[in-house]
Amino acid sequence: MTTPVRVRAKISALGTYVPPKLLTNADLEKMVDTSNDWILARVGIHERHIVEKGVATSDLAVEAAKKALAQRGLAASDIDAIIVGTVTPDMFFPSTACLVQHKLGAQGVWGFDLSAACSAFIFAVNTGAQFIASGTHKRVLVIGADVMSSIIDYTDRATCVIFGDGAGAVILEPAEDDSVGLIDFINEIDGSGGCFLQMPGGGSLNPSTRETVDKKMHYVHQDGQQVFKFAVRKQTEACLKLLERNGLTGADIDAFIPHQANLRIINATAERLGLRPESVIVNIERYGNTTAGTIPLAMNTAIEDGKLKKGSLVLMASVGAGFTVGATLLRWAF
Repeated sequence: MTTPVRVRAKISALGTYVPPKLLTNADLEKMVDTSNDWILARVGIHERHIVEKGVATSDLAVEAAKKALAQRGLAASDIDAIIVGTVTPDMFFPSTACLVQHKLGAQGVWGFDLSAACSAFIFAVNTGAQFIASGTHKRVLVIGADVMSSIIDYTDRATCVIFGDGAGAVILEPAEDDSVGLIDFINEIDGSGGCFLQMPGGGSLNPSTRETVDKKMHYVHQDGQQVFKFAVRKQTEACLKLLERNGLTGADIDAFIPHQANLRIINATAERLGLRPESVIVNIERYGNTTAGTIPLAMNTAIEDGKLKKGSLVLMASVGAGFTVGATLLRWAF
């Protein structure tokens, strides 16, 4: 019996989108007891993009997807599957993937939503890559999109300064050879930390009632100190394990693209990994934490800054609510 040949998946196109409306630190100073200096010192954010009323996650996802398709010169009908990583779906059902499929006019495809909070994009890329590797699909559209402003309490200074809205999309296709594409990945979940970062209301445990609304259970609740400690430790551990089993060190990485949650988390992780400072991609100051959107947005920043080119060795990493942990090693394909 012959062993099936597994094909390496590559990222063949990238599209990103953020809504035009800005929410600056100066704006937040007027809304809640905070200051520009406090925000910069704690998380490193200057401004974030926020949707207008009535704009949903699927709308951001579609705009990013259209850009990725245009970059690759493909029609929506050329896609085999759509995976949407999000923690802010338009609604419980239908899935946001269904809504994106309809808005794109992608006839004949299938797809689903993937919920892993800030690790959703990495989880979705790693999942989509398996469809390519097995030969099941030739083109998978992977989207990370969130409208975090829809679940943020703008009287809670611990969370409202952190999050923004945004989306990014990539197309996965078979690599021609092993010179580019996804090399290896690590995913992990740890539900024991779920209580430290959650939205407790609205699900089957706490269905929506006047009481859950009054108790603000439909907003993000976070224990920042616990999340910070876990994020630095686990993000570093996952990256080190991935590097070690592929015979690499931090010095070999051309572009480190971490989830943009907190500048201090990014810097602490980069230092522990022994990365060259110029290889660390940071754009949190412009976008804040867009949850599933941060890594594709950072990919775009890396391209604009000339730090991401064909053949670049890329390490992506994230930690999110759940807790979820993801790290992916790949060589950039364009």
